[in-house]
Amino acid sequence: MKEQNPVTTGRTAGWAIEQLVQALAEKGITATDPPVRLATPDEIPTAAVADAPESYAVVRVDDEIVVVSNDEIGLRCGVLELADRVAAGADLAGTTPFAEQPAVPVRGVVRSFSSVDEDTDWFHDQQFWTEYLTWLAASRFNRFHLALGMQYNYGADRRGATDNYLCLAYPFLFDVDGYDVRAEGVGADEQKRNLETLRFIAAESKRRGLKFQLGLWNHAYDYGRDSVHRYPISGIGPDNHAAYCKAGIAKLLTECPDIDGLTFRVHYEGGIPDDKHEVFWRSVFEGANSVGRPLEIDMHAKGVDQALLDAVDLPNLSPVLSAKYWAEHVGLPYHQASIRAKETAKPIPAGHEMKGITEFSRRFTRYGYGDFLREDRTVDLMFRVWPGTQKLLAWGDPAIAAGYGRLSTFGGSRGVDLCEPLFFKGRHGSGEPGMRDPYVRDDLKLPGNRDWTKYRYGYLLWGRLLYNPDAEPETWRRHLRSTYGEAATAVEDALSPLSRILPLVTVVHGVGGSNNGYWPEVYLNLPISSRVHSDHYAGDTDPPANWGGVSPFDPTTFYGIDEYVAALADGSVSAKYTPLEVAAWIEQLVADGQAGLDNVRAGADQSDPQVRRVLIDLEVLVRLGKFFAGKFRAAVDYSTFRTTGDLSSLESALRTYQSARDAYAEIPAIVDGVYQRDLRFGIEASEHGHWADRIPDMDTDLAALAEELQEATSTQPTQLTAAPARPATPGVEHPVPASFERGKPVTLSLEAVALDVIGATLHYRHVDQSKPWQQVPMELSGRTLSGTIDGGYTDSAYPLMYFFSVRHRDGGQALYPGLDADLSNQPYVVLGSATVTG
Repeated sequence: MKEQNPVTTGRTAGWAIEQLVQALAEKGITATDPPVRLATPDEIPTAAVADAPESYAVVRVDDEIVVVSNDEIGLRCGVLELADRVAAGADLAGTTPFAEQPAVPVRGVVRSFSSVDEDTDWFHDQQFWTEYLTWLAASRFNRFHLALGMQYNYGADRRGATDNYLCLAYPFLFDVDGYDVRAEGVGADEQKRNLETLRFIAAESKRRGLKFQLGLWNHAYDYGRDSVHRYPISGIGPDNHAAYCKAGIAKLLTECPDIDGLTFRVHYEGGIPDDKHEVFWRSVFEGANSVGRPLEIDMHAKGVDQALLDAVDLPNLSPVLSAKYWAEHVGLPYHQASIRAKETAKPIPAGHEMKGITEFSRRFTRYGYGDFLREDRTVDLMFRVWPGTQKLLAWGDPAIAAGYGRLSTFGGSRGVDLCEPLFFKGRHGSGEPGMRDPYVRDDLKLPGNRDWTKYRYGYLLWGRLLYNPDAEPETWRRHLRSTYGEAATAVEDALSPLSRILPLVTVVHGVGGSNNGYWPEVYLNLPISSRVHSDHYAGDTDPPANWGGVSPFDPTTFYGIDEYVAALADGSVSAKYTPLEVAAWIEQLVADGQAGLDNVRAGADQSDPQVRRVLIDLEVLVRLGKFFAGKFRAAVDYSTFRTTGDLSSLESALRTYQSARDAYAEIPAIVDGVYQRDLRFGIEASEHGHWADRIPDMDTDLAALAEELQEATSTQPTQLTAAPARPATPGVEHPVPASFERGKPVTLSLEAVALDVIGATLHYRHVDQSKPWQQVPMELSGRTLSGTIDGGYTDSAYPLMYFFSVRHRDGGQALYPGLDADLSNQPYVVLGSATVTG
């Protein structure tokens, strides 16, 4: 009897075939014609399957269609591609050979249990999980991360904790032998139900080829600060905390064998003070290791030091660090060229040992990849995209998603986890039973835990373009046609540019790194006027807390407002992108999106609820774009007035700001009766509320500007000379070396293809966010510009990153490579050493 192939007969491969059969049945086809078969490359040697895991090829062999891969996930990808084509009306008989391979090894989605009131229903709803996990698999994600306890930040939340359900997860799931630890109010039946649900989620994830990652983001049993816990944890204290958690993690892994990995927040916000944190975590890691099966241990990278890396060094554990991509927000696809000055390392002051590593000595690890991308590292790194920028509105930009597909492996990292829409809904005890769905209008509601279905298109773009950033547009257009009919093209044309606005705003207006302190989508106003103080933003931006003083999240690539005006004043404007350029980009995105929106209105079937949902969101995004573009321009005008005394600049600031405010003020009427009046993603000022709530602060700011104008006296202003326009193109070409040799000089050259290029500067640093950029003038010989990085600098375990600022004869400057028109590329070059690339 022939031995079965475990790849082609495994549960994921079998599940994928079931999906194909179902797609055919929905078209009235009871058998595949031609037949579809699964195989591995050794069975079909002519199939061009790439070596990378999860690659596949679809070939024709005689009268069969054969899906070929080395693993079940690759087979899943190929079979579900056929199923998707069938669902869109394709005839399998017309299938021609094709093949794909993944660009990003880890493509994950994170869902947070944040509210016992709003999340319990979906947590226990098996029908929800069946449909939701199937869509993730069809979108080519390969990891699902269920996050527990992520909604509270021990030691950082100002008001302690109330809704602590599943935060310290173990007593909500089972009793641990030898410990009388209880979550008060949670009985044995509830524990059993929670554990059975967790097993179901893990098993259904695995069946679909999704690695199941359980996030245990909090190990605090008492959140302090006068917390009134709804489910007090009893029987635990400092003497048995670590031992109980060690036993608890071992039991959890035994009871739930489909858990592939665990995610831990290992800095103080996870409930364990930084000082000697390795002692507690070594105990927990030993508990996980004791189960005897391979496990991925994903440590949230913030505050990780060598002591923690040593603690996780155990034989069954594969450690991974997960860094934030753009602080706790959604930014452009590239990784910030530098972090804010506020994030640099500082000495630990006496009395701050609890958070000393995270907030002081290794502060630079808070919002990026820090110093973790050494080429000789022993621990892998991946990224997590947090939900601060956009939680509610529809999103869909193929360019941004493809950019993430190309850049989520930056520096050899493994990939990315994406925090999904509606993340943290009901956080910090703000939830109410039955309020998970943010819609209040009956025709727009998504009952039955189907609120996620509004965002199907976004999930599809992220998953498919992380897998293959060069995927054919038909990959997502099939879905658009099935959802929006004749308006499909217009929806894509509108949603794509409008979805680019808030990530751009996030990158340039870095007023707060925390997701619970900065929400551009429902923006809590930061004043322009120096006469209005913002208590809210003062904690996470350098003084003065107004628009002019805000640093971009990438201050190497973008100017801040006051920084730009100061450079104008002293004639030192560099090649960095200016706030006025950003405003112009946003205005163009608004114009492009508005054109698409007009076409949606003209061609869409507005009796369809999903069409109405996306139309409303597009209208909101247009107004947000107008608001932010105007606010950037008004802030530059105000800073100009403050620098020069020019009253016309203050008049312009007031006029432009009023228009921006008026655009924002149109949003409440658009969403009146559509969304909840208090959209609750937490209890802080910028975590909940409504667009209407934000307008009075804008009016206060405008009034302060008007008062300043009324009081100002006319004087002879200092005139600012406008900076020369940025050249249409950099005017240079650059041959990128294959690698560099450590300890030896690296000479980098530019070929000046434009005759007016007169000079350039080479900017470089290690791929280490704790280090500053270096620069060296380039020498011009003929049409070649050359600059050298000395051997002392290259004698390092880090890759190099570099870019050029190019000067033109008319005084204009350009960045090379710079950002492309779609803002989705990397504006610098990363160069590895021959030690790795060779």
